[in-house]
Amino acid sequence: MSGERRQGLGQRLSGVAVALGLVLFLGGFAWAAVTYRPYTVPTSSMTPTIDAGDRVLAQKVDGGQVKRGDVVVFEDKSWVTNAKVVKRVVAVGGDTVSCCTNGKLTVNGKQIDEPYLPKGSLAEVKNFPTVTVPQGRLFLLGDERQGSLDSTAHLTDAAKGTVSRDAVTARVDAVIWPWKGSLKRPTGFEALGALSQPGPLSTIELLIAAGAVLVLAGGAYGPIAGRMSRSRARAARPEAAGVR
Repeated sequence: MSGERRQGLGQRLSGVAVALGLVLFLGGFAWAAVTYRPYTVPTSSMTPTIDAGDRVLAQKVDGGQVKRGDVVVFEDKSWVTNAKVVKRVVAVGGDTVSCCTNGKLTVNGKQIDEPYLPKGSLAEVKNFPTVTVPQGRLFLLGDERQGSLDSTAHLTDAAKGTVSRDAVTARVDAVIWPWKGSLKRPTGFEALGALSQPGPLSTIELLIAAGAVLVLAGGAYGPIAGRMSRSRARAARPEAAGVR
């Protein structure tokens, strides 16, 4: 294949790489915009999982999809007026929940391991009596139990501190600023039933990264090919000059 034909083929492949890269790159951002919403958490009630001022990405979900262990975003005017709240779901409709047995949260008679609690702390810093969660509702706690205004602060309400599933608008998938990555799976709740599946954030990140690589690689072909062509031309000139 002649040099010109190789160069033409390379240019075409470069164009395809750039086009495909743009599709992946922009498609990844579009998918993220449709699927996720950013929130800034104003308090330390979810420390150390989420610190005050952290920026999180939360996947938009229906409240019916929420499961034990999920960190959710919800709005309940009986808690806070016109403000989003971020807490962890520890019990769902039909569950009984209490604290504490041997220093651990108890759900349906099972002691729950909660490695996301602050190191050295015990769940029992927030003792509360057994609550039976009504169907269609959720019982939520902060990971920083001692300072969290959560379901335990509303036990005297008619709903016993529970929140309607319909109040949930999103499930937190990752802390993005400062970067902490995706939330760890709350395996302590596995004995009570299936956990929520991770959102598509890792796939979206892969699409964006692959797209960026293709765009950069395709865009770099032209300058690199031109430089190589000039180098070959310079190398060929002395040989041509010596021919008689």
